[in-house]
Amino acid sequence: MEVRKLSISWQFLIVLVLILQILSALDFDPYRVLGVSRTASQADIKKAYKKLAREWHPDKNKDPGAEDKFIQISKAYEILSNEEKRSNYDQYGDAGENQGYQKQQQQREYRFRHFHENFYFDESFFHFPFNSERRDSIDEKYLLHFSHYVNEVVPDSFKKPYLIKITSDWCFSCIHIEPVWKEVIQELEELGVGIGVVHAGYERRLAHHLGAHSTPSILGIINGKISFFHNAVVRENLRQFVESLLPGNLVEKVTNKNYVRFLSGWQQENKPHVLLFDQTPIVPLLYKLTAFAYKDYLSFGYVYVGLRGTEEMTRRYNINIYAPTLLVFKEHINRPADVIQARGMKKQIIDDFITRNKYLLAARLTSQKLFHELCPVKRSHRQRKYCVVLLTAETTKLSKPFEAFLSFALANTQDTVRFVHVYSNRQQEFADTLLPDSEAFQGKSAVSILERRNTAGRVVYKTLEDPWIGSESDKFILLGYLDQLRKDPALLSSEAVLPDLTDELAPVFLLRWFYSASDYISDCWDSIFHNNWREMMPLLSLIFSALFILFGTVIVQAFSDSNDERESSPPEKEEAQEKTGKTEPSFTKENSSKIPKKGFVEVTELTDVTYTSNLVRLRPGHMNVVLILSNSTKTSLLQKFALEVYTFTGKIIRW
Repeated sequence: MEVRKLSISWQFLIVLVLILQILSALDFDPYRVLGVSRTASQADIKKAYKKLAREWHPDKNKDPGAEDKFIQISKAYEILSNEEKRSNYDQYGDAGENQGYQKQQQQREYRFRHFHENFYFDESFFHFPFNSERRDSIDEKYLLHFSHYVNEVVPDSFKKPYLIKITSDWCFSCIHIEPVWKEVIQELEELGVGIGVVHAGYERRLAHHLGAHSTPSILGIINGKISFFHNAVVRENLRQFVESLLPGNLVEKVTNKNYVRFLSGWQQENKPHVLLFDQTPIVPLLYKLTAFAYKDYLSFGYVYVGLRGTEEMTRRYNINIYAPTLLVFKEHINRPADVIQARGMKKQIIDDFITRNKYLLAARLTSQKLFHELCPVKRSHRQRKYCVVLLTAETTKLSKPFEAFLSFALANTQDTVRFVHVYSNRQQEFADTLLPDSEAFQGKSAVSILERRNTAGRVVYKTLEDPWIGSESDKFILLGYLDQLRKDPALLSSEAVLPDLTDELAPVFLLRWFYSASDYISDCWDSIFHNNWREMMPLLSLIFSALFILFGTVIVQAFSDSNDERESSPPEKEEAQEKTGKTEPSFTKENSSKIPKKGFVEVTELTDVTYTSNLVRLRPGHMNVVLILSNSTKTSLLQKFALEVYTFTGKIIRW
């Protein structure tokens, strides 16, 4: 009796849990999760998803339920962003691919079977997580969808590399590498590497786009390019793989012999230069990732303090060799513009340090993009930004006007003012717009104060009345204008529309073409020999088919021409007649079909063998004359025909 009661209790418990599971599944409403109506467009759904994803991302939201909420948001977007899944959900309350009553029956059977299997074969008993839904939720944090990959991951890969794992349900190898994967991604994410996980069962389109046709697969993405990981999944191999994705020229090794040249490159490159002093002979991965993220703004060098030949630098800049030291140099190479020293530098500390020193004190405007960054458009009366522009001629050495302008910029303490300079000979239209029509500025430097009003180039400005020579008087006048601007913005009385700046550092057309061609060849090489044969098979099939047709045609044509050009040498009698200029024709009988050649007209006996080659396969532009003769009249008529042909064409007949 007790056994029977216990059995009934277990059955009741099973039914109760099953009902709760079904109710929880039915309670999930993707429209309610994203906060959109059932008639919402894809644009509205995408907008709502982005807003909620930013709000509930576990990295930004410290709420204990943020992770579960983020998973629900991702699942809701996965359903509503796919028209087929959305249609199935609207009709049947589920996002499955099958439809109708049969589908609903299969769902009920699957739910019961799924519960039954989990009840008797739960991982808590065997400690083996077959089902991905029962595994550690760390992968849920990094799940990627196709639109997220295209719109966010690919553009972001130009600033940091991404390490992506392709996984699926019931993947035994995925379970095997999971401990190593968890350890490595936690380490690499702290260094600034992007992490992603693609579930091949739910995101087949993205998995196919990445070229992953088996699980598990690990790949890296940098600058929009995909590279597959082919080694054993261990910590060191994954670190080396991420490091191999980075370009090899990001960080320059600096010693006593080349540090002056390295730091002096600020004028040509128009960038601050960063030096890291450390005791490790190999450049740290964190430093390489930082160099890649800020490669457009700064140049990076590395000094191994344990190497002989670095004593002069460490002594000159007073470096503590027992702790990593980061120095940034701008226009002055004798002293650093900023210094940071700490044991175990973290990414956030380095990022803050680099962000504070992204630009030179008086950077040169070399492109429109840099102009937008250094001199932003006015947003409001409280967010005014003024640019003090030095218009000067290009020189190999620092001129006195520029040095005076630089010292003035160094002494500036106003956050609302940015100092820049322009080579007037390289940006002629830009300089002519700001300079007054006066001979006093010909060949001399000038200073203008401007404020941008919109992105179309409209500015208000004021140019100093006299040329800038860098005297104390010039500095005093400029300082007076800047102080007056704080009280009266109407000081900028002139208005103009500036032309776009030309990109001075852009490579010439041939170099751009060469770089594009080399990148394309490299991509093709990687695709053919390293990445994905399945995607390359249609292209390879087309190429080999075209080559086969081309070479086959050439070979057949070559054999055909060689057969047509074969002919027997003319008899001696004919040669003698041609030399003496006699007009009496001679005939040489041949059994094979010949093409008319220059100097004679060939007559071939028409038989069932030569009919096809002479009449059916007649070449374009050629004409055959058919003579119908008998044995008795053949010789006489052919002689008369030969005379007529010779009179008309000047050629003899060969028979």
